[in-house]
Amino acid sequence: MSTTNPSPLWQPTAEGIAQAQVTKFQTWAAERHGAPADGGYPALHRWSVDELDTFWKAVTEWFDVRFSTPYTRVLGDRAMPGAAWFPGGTLNYAEHALRAAETRADEPALLYVDETHEPVPVTWSDLRRQVGSLAAELRALGVRPGDRVSGYLPNIPQAVVALLATAAVGGVWTSCAPDFGARSVLDRFQQVEPVVLFAVDGYRYGGKQHDRRDTVAELRRELPTLRAVVHIPLLGTEAPEGALEWSALTSADVEPVFEQVPFDHPLWVLYSSGTTGLPKAIVQSQGGILVEHLKQLGLHCDLGSGDRFFWYTSTGWMMWNFLVSGLLTGTTIVLYDGSPGYPDTGAQWRIAERTGATLFGTSAAYVMACRKADVHPSRDFDLGRVRCVATTGSPLPPDGFRWLHDEVRDDLWIASVSGGTDVCSCFAGAVPTLPVYIGELQAAGLGTDLQSWDAGGKPLTDEVGELVVTNPMPSMPIRFWNDPDGSRYHDSYFDTYPGVWRHGDWITITSRGSVVIHGRSDSTLNRGGVRMGSADIYEAVERLPEIKESLVIGVEQPDGGYWMPLFVHLAPGAALDEDLLNRIKGTIREQLSPRHVPDEVIEVPGVPHTLTGKRIEVPVKRLLQGASMEKAVNVGSVDNVELLRFYEKLARERG
Repeated sequence: MSTTNPSPLWQPTAEGIAQAQVTKFQTWAAERHGAPADGGYPALHRWSVDELDTFWKAVTEWFDVRFSTPYTRVLGDRAMPGAAWFPGGTLNYAEHALRAAETRADEPALLYVDETHEPVPVTWSDLRRQVGSLAAELRALGVRPGDRVSGYLPNIPQAVVALLATAAVGGVWTSCAPDFGARSVLDRFQQVEPVVLFAVDGYRYGGKQHDRRDTVAELRRELPTLRAVVHIPLLGTEAPEGALEWSALTSADVEPVFEQVPFDHPLWVLYSSGTTGLPKAIVQSQGGILVEHLKQLGLHCDLGSGDRFFWYTSTGWMMWNFLVSGLLTGTTIVLYDGSPGYPDTGAQWRIAERTGATLFGTSAAYVMACRKADVHPSRDFDLGRVRCVATTGSPLPPDGFRWLHDEVRDDLWIASVSGGTDVCSCFAGAVPTLPVYIGELQAAGLGTDLQSWDAGGKPLTDEVGELVVTNPMPSMPIRFWNDPDGSRYHDSYFDTYPGVWRHGDWITITSRGSVVIHGRSDSTLNRGGVRMGSADIYEAVERLPEIKESLVIGVEQPDGGYWMPLFVHLAPGAALDEDLLNRIKGTIREQLSPRHVPDEVIEVPGVPHTLTGKRIEVPVKRLLQGASMEKAVNVGSVDNVELLRFYEKLARERG
């Protein structure tokens, strides 16, 4: 990575810098808390990591976080894992998410859009009323603080109400999108044993209806802890026997009662697949998410009461939880339930226009698809209110930056952001007061001690290294579910550098403070921002008698594409014909989700393993990305080096 100074693609105006919340925060924090008054964002960031306790105290004051019981100190223990934030303090996330109802009752809190692209508003007062009604009903059903409440739901207003009502009573929310098959959902929900399930009868996607009643029936059978199932009739069907009707639970005019819970009380469980075993059930706290999201959305995304926040996401991705947190800043959030490209590739731009979005978030893959499909957003849509287009899911390639600049607006703030389900936030990305350089994320986030390390734990500048975070963040998991001794949590992030979070991405931090993400440094698959483990795919595919063993790899490509081949070692006498190919893809689509279906299925002479019998994924990925055998793998740790040569040759032939 060169240390030269390229020209920025975008520069904030002097007025834009002065008006940004992060500038006002810095001025205020300089007067109240000793933050540097000069030096702009780089000086503020340095202070925020050097004076971690003071910075987070300042965040809670700036955003007027309401502690019903005061905390004794900011950081009781700063060890990782195990940092104890704001001990003694009690609060409620949902109470903060509904605060704008006090002053802006008749303005829209939510704008719901389906594939007709016609926005339907839900006012702040109606959102608060529905949450109050549902929270009272959850209490009547016996839901107590710490009980898990699950949603098998698309991105609809009911999902937001259910999350907020769960948080209001101190319950723990968890959700999956309805395109997940029963096995994928059960692999997640069975771990946390929910007492209530909110479920739709089906959903619409790409102009078609998808009936999910059989899947819901299977979930009911396989989740013995359920005390209640709430039916949401998106397709207009009758409630199944024994299920409660959504409308009956949300029709009362009841003031919400917010359970005051400890700062580190669990708020929700998110799922991120590793490469072995079940998806990790990641638990984040009410207080940790509250303060991290206020910082991220209020200071980095510069969102406030005049904004409309649209991010294309499903309830199975952490970006949905992040989107809902837009309510914390008094922002109107846009919920789109439908295909990202229906009825045409320009669909998301049309929704941004129709809803008056000021911050429009999407995937890098969608931007590149628009470029390829010759979409012209500024020509075809009125995007005058869009101040920022943000992308995540994978790094936005340089051509993506140029296309947004040329085709949307030349004064557009382009924010490529990168974080993870694991922290439900961004490590690096949007800063409204810094320039944007092609192919780069603007800077590390406030309070985030982001570094790039070599294998020996030495920080690197302008060189590729491992993404590490050397100080705790409030939204880091408080634990994994069903991990009583914390060993799985420890092994996921802290086994490489003791006491330091290693995320599993290759990054470069430039001498200008910007960040370049190069893709995963481990074998987690990441398609369109949805992370999944290879183990799920192996389990499904290898049930087929013709498949002896398989290997799936996700390869980030230089043009921003993502290639996910499935290599299959066939049983004797089997042939990879059209029938078997269709059954492989059908099995994955039905048992996991359409997102898991590989781009190609390739027959191979065998799958390489370590000497202890573990499939070799990362070295094969590196070979497919063009690395030499010597750089990709320690050949002494492999059971059959000749097999690896097959993958090396395949990479050369494709290259």
